[in-house]
Amino acid sequence: MSDQSKPKVGLPSKRKMRHDRHFVDELAKRMGEGIGRMVQVTSITSNHDQPRTALGDLSDLMASIEKHGVLEPLLVRRRNGGYELVSGERRFHAAMQVGLSEVPCIELTVSDEHALEIALVENLQRQDLNPFEEAEGFLTLIDKYGYTHEQVAEAVGRSRVTVTETVKILKLPDTVRQACRHADISAKGILLEISRAPNHAAMLQLVEEIEANRFDRDAVRLRRQQLAEAAAGGTEPAAPQIKPFTLRFKSPDRIFSLSLSFRTETEPDRKQVIRALETILDDLRHHEE
Repeated sequence: MSDQSKPKVGLPSKRKMRHDRHFVDELAKRMGEGIGRMVQVTSITSNHDQPRTALGDLSDLMASIEKHGVLEPLLVRRRNGGYELVSGERRFHAAMQVGLSEVPCIELTVSDEHALEIALVENLQRQDLNPFEEAEGFLTLIDKYGYTHEQVAEAVGRSRVTVTETVKILKLPDTVRQACRHADISAKGILLEISRAPNHAAMLQLVEEIEANRFDRDAVRLRRQQLAEAAAGGTEPAAPQIKPFTLRFKSPDRIFSLSLSFRTETEPDRKQVIRALETILDDLRHHEE
């Protein structure tokens, strides 16, 4: 059989299976050691409680797997005559897309809630979840499995306050969530401030102003309070002044620095910056003559 006709497998040749325990040490103490084995990809299904809702760009991971194989085993559990993923959703889908026939797995015997704990902890430690996915994962543990906020915090290694505040961002209506994604607003603290706005219109207005003015959390909090006061008094809140976008440059030897401000609602593109710098250079040359 030629190399090309051989089925692709998920572990590099001459490599023993490794169980990377960077995120399951504490959980393993409660449920015992896992068993390492190669598993056919067709025998594995995703977990419907998986906190990740978007896989993101898999191209780099696919290239790595095609070259080196799956270096870190997936975590699975027995389910309906096959296996269900506990964690490793991105690795699983990347492996399928590059055509692997089997992948290295660690089989665990875990309950539904413990499976969700592991998936959350892995993604949180890798910082792979966006705030909404994180909040949905916490809420599943709370609503579906009866966890208290304290129990969620203990399970995923967060403080109780963090868990409580994270869940609050789910108050944001879908239209506001979409507006936040479009405005590239992903900081949990900013999202929490938006969720505290007095009404739907104020939330959307706050998102627009954050995008236009690049507010930090203190500025967002102040603006949110102004919108709340205006809503309570029945008046139209005054629009904030637009902060100029400032480009700053320091020479490597720190002999000089340059600051260039643009009074525009959006960040200038590279051509606008180059034109501005060329105008400055032309003016300097003119005065030199």
